[in-house]
Amino acid sequence: MASEEQDVPLNAVRAFVTIARERSVTGAAAALGTTQSSISRHLAVLEDYLGASLFERRGRSSDLSDYGRLFANAVTESLDTICFTARRMRRRNTADVNRLIVRTSLSTFATHVLIPHLSEFSKEMGGATVDVVTSLAMPSASDRFDVLVTRDLHIAEPGDHWEIYREQLICVGSPTHLKSKGLASIRSIPILSTTSRPDILPTWLRGMDMTVNDIVGGARVDHHYLALPAAMTGKCLLVAPEIVVAQCLQDGFLKAVSGTRTPSGMHYRAYALDRSSNPELARAFCRWLARLCRGMSSGETP
Repeated sequence: MASEEQDVPLNAVRAFVTIARERSVTGAAAALGTTQSSISRHLAVLEDYLGASLFERRGRSSDLSDYGRLFANAVTESLDTICFTARRMRRRNTADVNRLIVRTSLSTFATHVLIPHLSEFSKEMGGATVDVVTSLAMPSASDRFDVLVTRDLHIAEPGDHWEIYREQLICVGSPTHLKSKGLASIRSIPILSTTSRPDILPTWLRGMDMTVNDIVGGARVDHHYLALPAAMTGKCLLVAPEIVVAQCLQDGFLKAVSGTRTPSGMHYRAYALDRSSNPELARAFCRWLARLCRGMSSGETP
């Protein structure tokens, strides 16, 4: 048995936990990318340190001894926590110190709001690089990103969050077809719908105190970033979040139908994760995005 002063053989503990999980020395060796003899040596070292047998031979197989089962139950969760925390807090390449990965479920928002203004954030933060990825999937703890921008996803990980936008819906169309018709246009010009946001049109109609019988149904497309070119060039209208059409309105590519703004009740949020390799830059990004959205949503649109 080892002396009291001897350090705990942590590599041996890891090997033992892997044997217990894989139920064999062979499986543990494969999982850890080493040899069976190396795993067996680690097991012998740990048994010598503990002064007890961790496995019992039963015929041609081995099972955890009562002592081994108690030890496995006591250390497995703690070891997993250490490994998980170390992986999540591991610094990326030093070249990535001024770099963020921003994940969002809002592809149209990213296309028309986030990406066109990223150079402003980069300039403010000394040339920071921002990688943008889109996904509708619920994020997991193993996904690699620093900031989550979303309207409908929730995250349980430790971190800070900012409400960046309270969604307002507005009806827009080509200036060519909205010269002087005002509200009358929504009863005569077809209105596009988007399959990715089936809630928008019913919500907007309720806000306008109207029903589907009061409008002309138009074509259906998957996303707002597909619907926007159609609204700019075709004889149709589009009900969309005001923030994603704000720049098109300002540039004169679209015109808002006066009196058609109504809240949807949806909130956009930005989450800066504590496990980010650059948490301060992640928080700075969220604060910057909140200011950007506040500025865009306060624009003078009808």
